[in-house]
Amino acid sequence: MIGKSRQLESDGQAQGLSSARGAFGQGCGILRHSPSPDCYQHLRYPPPSVLADWVEHFWLERWDLRGRAAQSRVVLPHPAVHLVFAPGRSRIYGVQLSRFARELKGKDRILGIKFRPGAFYPFFQKPVSTIANTALLAQQVFPNAVSAESSVLACGDDQAMVETAVQFLIAHLPPRDPHVDIACGIVEEIVNDRGVTRVEHVTQRCGLQERTLERLFQRYVGASPRWVIKRYRVYDVLTELSAGMPAAWATLAQDMGYFDQAHFNNDFKKLVGCSPGDYLK
Repeated sequence: MIGKSRQLESDGQAQGLSSARGAFGQGCGILRHSPSPDCYQHLRYPPPSVLADWVEHFWLERWDLRGRAAQSRVVLPHPAVHLVFAPGRSRIYGVQLSRFARELKGKDRILGIKFRPGAFYPFFQKPVSTIANTALLAQQVFPNAVSAESSVLACGDDQAMVETAVQFLIAHLPPRDPHVDIACGIVEEIVNDRGVTRVEHVTQRCGLQERTLERLFQRYVGASPRWVIKRYRVYDVLTELSAGMPAAWATLAQDMGYFDQAHFNNDFKKLVGCSPGDYLK
C-alpha cells in the first residue's frame, strides 16, 4: 500500500508493530523496490505514550546483499523529518520534496525515528524548511548523537535498539510548543480528508490567514501547505492505482483539485517519474 494505514511495511516478517494514529499512519510511498524478501526487511514500531506527540514511529531496516548486486529503493517521502542512526553516518534528514532514491549494498542495519509532520521544530529551533532536501549530521542538533549511535547499533535485538533510541529522545525532549499541536492537527486534517485539495480549504477550516498558514508550515512542517496537500492527494491516487481500481483519469484529476487532466498528468509524472497510465501498467 502506498497511501493508507497498514499494520506493517515489510519485505520479510515484521513483529512488534502496531497501527499508527488513524490514516496518519500512512506508509512511505514506495515507488520502486528491488531487493527480494529474503535479503531485506523494513519494520516499524510505535512510540511510547511519552513520545506519541512528537514521533510517528520508529523504523528499522536491515539487508544482506553480500554476493549480490547493489539494489535500489525509490520512495515518494512524507513531509516528515527523520533522525537516522547508521554506522558512522547518523543524519537528520529534512523533508524531501521530490523522489528519494537509495542504493543498498553489502550488509547493514539502521534505525530511524520519523517525527510527526510539524513536531521537529522544538528540537531544531530553526525553520524546518531550511533543511528541506538536505541532511545534517545528527550531532548538529543532538550533541551526544555519536555516542547514542554506538549504543543503539550495539544492541543485539530490535526491541533493545528501539528502547535505547526512545531513552535518548526522552532525554532530549524540548518544552511544549502550542504551535506544534496546531501544525500537526492541520496536517492530519489534510491526510484524513481527500476533499482538501486547495489551500483555501485549509484556511477556511482552521481560521488562519493564508500568509499565517504559510509561515506556520515553513517553520514547523518544512514545506508549503500547497505542497503538503498535493503530496497526500498523490498518495491517494497511487493507492487506488496500486489496488487495481478502474482509472477514470478525468475524475482523478478533478478529485485532486486540477481543472484538467493534462496538468494532473504533468504533475504526476514530475513526482512519480511516469504518467498515471504507465504507473497503472
